[in-house]
Amino acid sequence: MHQENSSPKNPQKIRIISNVLKTALSLWLRSQVSQISQLDVEIQASDRQLLSGRIPGVSIFATHAIYQGLHLTQILLKAENIRINIGALLKGQPLRLLETVPVLGEVILNEEDLNDSLSSELLATALNDLLIKLLPEHSQNSKPTTWQTISLAKNKLILCGIHTDVTNPTTIEMSVSLELLSAHELQLSQIQIKHGTAMLTEVNQGQYLDLGSDVDIQELTLIPGKLVCHGRINVNP
Repeated sequence: MHQENSSPKNPQKIRIISNVLKTALSLWLRSQVSQISQLDVEIQASDRQLLSGRIPGVSIFATHAIYQGLHLTQILLKAENIRINIGALLKGQPLRLLETVPVLGEVILNEEDLNDSLSSELLATALNDLLIKLLPEHSQNSKPTTWQTISLAKNKLILCGIHTDVTNPTTIEMSVSLELLSAHELQLSQIQIKHGTAMLTEVNQGQYLDLGSDVDIQELTLIPGKLVCHGRINVNP
């Protein structure tokens, strides 16, 4: 009995489409970051799926990427059920997603890269918002703290910076134990904040930090010198 061959008859055309798609995806990823060292892209799709613009899976591995000032040591991402504008792409137009894509990922930051990230507005603002939450009365008449160093211990962050109030700049040290409560909630405990030589606060009970409903963190691990985060984000068209 004759069986119809489900594969397209022009494998060279498929290779061209695969190469164009991989190049376009790599270019799009590089456009999202200001710097990247290594980038490997693997596309899991049959010939027919490529021709239809549907990709069941993409795996991405990258090292030493800088995203909005954040230095990311290592990134591993996996996305499924992706629809792209394959016809326009083959005409030389940029890659565009046709639907929102959920992306599962692992991000690793070592202590050196985390310290390099302290100059980013994204991280500096988050840390100052945390300080205001913990010391609202102390921060009302102060300029934002300039964070200088961050150390990673087991389940603990230790931050040092320069804090300027209405009189003069002094050093500030904040030590916080960190635990993941839910996909978008962190528990802060064993909080110690020193201003110069004075202990401003020492709180053992939990304080809660809501990261927002868009965040879906499945695992957050702090070990000496390294932070590892597993989670999911949605990439919109």
